[in-house]
Formats: sequence, structure tokens, C-alpha cells
Amino acid sequence: MLDFLMQLDRELFLFLNGLNASWLDMFMFWASDRFVWIPFYMILLGLCYRYYGWKKLLVLLLMIVVMITISDQISSFLKSSLQRFRPSRDPALEGWVHTVKGYRGGRFGFVSSHASNSMALAIFLVFLLRRHFQYILPMMIVFVFLKSYSRIYLGVHYPGDILGGFVVGVFAAWVVIRIWKFLMARYFASEKTTELLSSS
Repeated sequence: MLDFLMQLDRELFLFLNGLNASWLDMFMFWASDRFVWIPFYMILLGLCYRYYGWKKLLVLLLMIVVMITISDQISSFLKSSLQRFRPSRDPALEGWVHTVKGYRGGRFGFVSSHASNSMALAIFLVFLLRRHFQYILPMMIVFVFLKSYSRIYLGVHYPGDILGGFVVGVFAAWVVIRIWKFLMARYFASEKTTELLSSS
């Protein structure tokens, strides 16, 4: 069964990776780069400040650091433990993988840290902003899709690596959302009560 799933993963990868074009190469290369997304992150940071204020924003940033650390460490542990080759380094796919600018990534790829981190961030921010900003869900869907699909396009992850990363990201976001709820109830509930009393 495992061999069947891995073969299916390879075939799906070859199909998706094969949907390449010269005009898409650099777009996908940059979509995979962490620094290109800094302006987008600043917009998200501005939205969080607008709706939560600076005190909660500091807690929020700490939660994001904790969440990304959890996501990244689990992903790294799985890579080193399971040691599944990236497509770009898989001997079985030599000569079949489309890469860009010679980029091949590290040796092992399960699970994708890009996918886990982007999914964790998306879930947490949708949870925080869904009642305040109606476009947060489509924005984060596009963000996760581009970050994740670019890894397949660049030949450094199988679709299964991406799905595994999503699972890790969901777990990391779930942990941090629970911590966030506890902190809001424990330390900020009195502020909300004061605001309600002052407005009545």
C-alpha cells in the first residue's frame, strides 16, 4: 500500500511539475522566497494592529514565533527521521524533474516546511481576523497555494510532502490558538469588561 501511494505521489508530481513554462519560472522562484513576502506580512501586521492594538499585537507576534518554531522543528525532525529524497534529488526521477536556476533544496523533503509554516500562519490569522476583515480568507488561500505549489513547480517537493506539511501546520496552529484563547481569557478579559462598561 505504501509503495502504491509513493508511486502515485511521484506520478502526480511529474504531472504538476511538468506544467511549467519559461515565463512562470521566475514567478514561482520568487513566490517560494521568504523575503519576497515581507510587504504582505507587513500588511497583515497592520491589520492585526488595527483590530487588536499594540498590547495584544506583542502577544500575537510572540504566538506566531512559537507557532512557526513548532511547525519548523516538527518538519525538520520528520525530514531527518524519514529521509525521503526530494524529487530533485531522487535517483528514480533523475532527468525528469524541472528545476529553476539550479535550485534543488536540501537532500530530504518530507515534510515541506514552506507548506507547514504557511498553513499554520494562514489558519492563525484567519482565526484572528475573520470577523474583522472579510478578505482575509481568500488572501490566505492564495498565499498558501502559491507558497506550496511553487515548491512542486521548482521540483523540490512531492505533493505528499505538501500535504504532510499542511497536517503539521494545522497542528501547530491548533496548539497556538488554544494558548491564545487562554491568554486572552486570563489577562485581557478585564480590559474587555472595562470597555463594555465605559461604552454603556
